[in-house]
Amino acid sequence: MTEHDGDGAHVSTGTTGESGETGHNGHNGEAAEQAIPELVIISGMSGAGRSTAAKCLEDLGWFVVDNLPPALIPTMVELGARSQGNVARIAVVVDVRGRRFFDNLRESLADLDAKEVTRRIVFLESSDDALVRRFESVRRPHPLQGDGRITDGIAAERDLLRELRGDADLVIDTSSLNVHELRAKMDAQFAGDDEPQLRATVMSFGYKYGLPVDADLVVDCRFLPNPHWVPELRPFTGLNEEVSGYVFNQPGAKEFLDQYTELLQLIAAGYRREGKRYVTIAVGCTGGKHRSVAMSEKLAARLSSEGVETVLVHRDMGRE
Repeated sequence: MTEHDGDGAHVSTGTTGESGETGHNGHNGEAAEQAIPELVIISGMSGAGRSTAAKCLEDLGWFVVDNLPPALIPTMVELGARSQGNVARIAVVVDVRGRRFFDNLRESLADLDAKEVTRRIVFLESSDDALVRRFESVRRPHPLQGDGRITDGIAAERDLLRELRGDADLVIDTSSLNVHELRAKMDAQFAGDDEPQLRATVMSFGYKYGLPVDADLVVDCRFLPNPHWVPELRPFTGLNEEVSGYVFNQPGAKEFLDQYTELLQLIAAGYRREGKRYVTIAVGCTGGKHRSVAMSEKLAARLSSEGVETVLVHRDMGRE
């Protein structure tokens, strides 16, 4: 997946309204109380897909501003509030290319929080190898590499973005995604008028292929006997009823599912209180084929039955 530079700020007429008193709940003459737009800030590693994510939100009806200086984000939200409902959802793409730039972003976020603006941060992540391949494929330098190598620019950017990544509400790892798959992930999170309280991605994976970098919670199923060592089960996956039955007939399997589901209820309540709307739960076994797949299927079904909108992904199934 290759990311291209944005076309600059998207400017829409009719968003500024008449000049007058400002503020997130102020009035313009006889105008009624202003409605504060919903805000999404898209950031992340250069080459990880920021432009694709922004285009997806634009297609969903969001007002998208690309390459907006962070200091102007509160002003953009204020203008949206004065648009008489014409700009209800704003997405801003920011790329951090210096310490001062990042400090401005931090000040803007504090300003938004003080005004009780509903805002979310989407962070696009990718592995160093994937980013190097993407920059080499388009024969462009990394914006922070200077006279060094692409890897030097990636390392510098990753260091600058470390704090922002930790504050993100949604982290999407695009290392193995193409453009269409990234758009599908964005659609799953932002399409539709009714915003659920919490959205979960349950992802099975194999430890031998590495931990998912966008996981919020990691579940280890390697305490259960491995169906790989049962010859008649080895060719199948955790989607097979016999494999699933074998896994859940093992001591502790059902108890683990029950108790972990209860633990997730507690965690989910805390996430909601903190305004976190997205969680990725990674369920791992050795190869990501049997135990983790079976457990992920059951766990996703439990979450769905409790009203949590759930996306199920089997990252490494079929990889061996």
